[in-house]
Amino acid sequence: MKNTLILPGNRSRVGPALVSEGILLGNRIPKDFFVTEGTGQSDITVHAGSYHLALRDAGIEMCNIMTYSSILPAVANETAKPPRLTHGSVMETIMATANANAGTRATAGITWGWLFDRSTGERHGGLVCEYNGSLPEEEAASQLEESLQELYTNGYAEDFELEGARLHMRSFVPEKRFGTALVSLCFLNYLWPVLGDSRLDS
Repeated sequence: MKNTLILPGNRSRVGPALVSEGILLGNRIPKDFFVTEGTGQSDITVHAGSYHLALRDAGIEMCNIMTYSSILPAVANETAKPPRLTHGSVMETIMATANANAGTRATAGITWGWLFDRSTGERHGGLVCEYNGSLPEEEAASQLEESLQELYTNGYAEDFELEGARLHMRSFVPEKRFGTALVSLCFLNYLWPVLGDSRLDS
């Protein structure tokens, strides 16, 4: 079917699209990331209160935060947090967030490890687990370790070794009405696989 051009404010079809050929790109692959953490508390609310202040403590409050599931590609590389992030930019993350009321503990944690191919030794990718709850740090860390091992055992242990596990935790008891603890793995850039040229009308 021929591509057609639709002008803004006018939903009618007005003719062939201006672009009929292009470069076919694959799904983008997250590459460099940094890890940060923070806490916040507020007497007003969570989202625009304690959560925002936890983002501020973590140094990422100026970004529009998006979260997704817990897989690291083989090319992913941990790096230092940049000294400056663009206000209003999109920050895609793997994030653990725990909210609590005054006097109740909020604990957030992330652990991840790398899968290495048993036959080639090459890095295959990584697995990440998040904890969001009220356990003390030691108990939450133990649960995270068990969760990571469960993911590894169910689907990866036969072909891969799990190595280099890392753990980041943040826990506190808010004094104000609402409290938030968070730990975030934040992506900075992406690879775009080029699959080749494509005729859009083929």
